[in-house]
Amino acid sequence: MQQELNDRQQQIMELLITEGELRISELRDRFDVTEMTLRRDLEKMEKLGLLKRTFGGAIPITQTLRERSVRMMAEKMLIGKHAAESAMPGESIFIDGGTTTLQVARHLSPDKGLTVVTNALNVAAVLLDKGIRTIVLGGNALEATSTLVGPLAAEMLSRMAFDRAFLGATGCSFPHGFSNSDPYEAELKRMAIERSAVSCVVIDHTKFGVRSLVSFASLSQVRRIYTDRFPERPGLRDAIAEAGVDVIECEGRPAVGTTVGTEPTDDDSGRSFAIRDRNGDAR
Repeated sequence: MQQELNDRQQQIMELLITEGELRISELRDRFDVTEMTLRRDLEKMEKLGLLKRTFGGAIPITQTLRERSVRMMAEKMLIGKHAAESAMPGESIFIDGGTTTLQVARHLSPDKGLTVVTNALNVAAVLLDKGIRTIVLGGNALEATSTLVGPLAAEMLSRMAFDRAFLGATGCSFPHGFSNSDPYEAELKRMAIERSAVSCVVIDHTKFGVRSLVSFASLSQVRRIYTDRFPERPGLRDAIAEAGVDVIECEGRPAVGTTVGTEPTDDDSGRSFAIRDRNGDAR
């Protein structure tokens, strides 16, 4: 998984995203390591599905939304279900694009009188099919993520306020915070956090320790993380604890309607860090 990358490999990935193609000779000069070391780096990253090696270099692999949606599907469905359960009747909610946020939309109850704003066309289609009141932001369409971005989307978002936001991320690390590979999507995520009473990031465990191109929030700017499980990364765990973020682990939690313990309240007073296990208990 991508969180297994070391610092040099993370930098190679970021260069690949921004430049589109890399040569081993250029990487050798930049990082002052041998070509053999760099070939091993690229071989590892190719095995992780992050790039495609070429003669003397590498090019990025562009995964479609359909391809990304099948990765970690069971975990994403579990995260989406438990995150959706936190929505309270009558709330106004923002949901952005992503394969995990799509699962949140699929698990929202149509009986809660919710109003959902989204910039994701696939999310909007799911919500409309469920009979949930839906507002779609306008903007330029990104084919890879099925989202609408740009000045028009930002202008519409700037006029709104939300009780709750569910956002995806391609990385969660310290000190980079929550990050995304697209600057336009990252800007809308940043705005949604600013305009939401409760901001929730929904990510599977492979995103922890990953540092993507654009940071859209520091750790302390997000109220809650929903994930299948929190990996053993002591440095990041300590940073999240200091930031006061609640981490809800969904792996192995009982089905809807079963008593699982109390989630953290949405009151700002006494905000504290807790990783909650499958029984809903802080540990």
